[in-house]
Amino acid sequence: MTKITKQAIRLFVKKQLGTNKAWAEKALLKIFDFQTQHEKESERTHDYNSVGFTGVDGEILTSFAKQLIYKKFLSPKQMAIVYKKMPKYWMQVIKISDEEKLKEMVAKTLIS
Repeated sequence: MTKITKQAIRLFVKKQLGTNKAWAEKALLKIFDFQTQHEKESERTHDYNSVGFTGVDGEILTSFAKQLIYKKFLSPKQMAIVYKKMPKYWMQVIKISDEEKLKEMVAKTLIS
């Protein structure tokens, strides 16, 4: 069996966040959950605690997450922005993922 490296996992997750709608939307909502209540309400990043959105992304990604929660929809233009911005959150996604399932998914991509 091929050894699954940390780099292979990182590249896989970044690719999924930048191209896969289900991955991108789920990650958007999970990272939004890491925002403090104050950050969610103000749609700005105030606490630099290594979780949640960066200061640059706080406003737009918080608004997209709220729209996804309440309207269950993002436009193609909004999704393009999500695809562009979400790969930078790969480490937070890996930390909250099931390590074995993630390795299995990476292994399948290495085989094909």
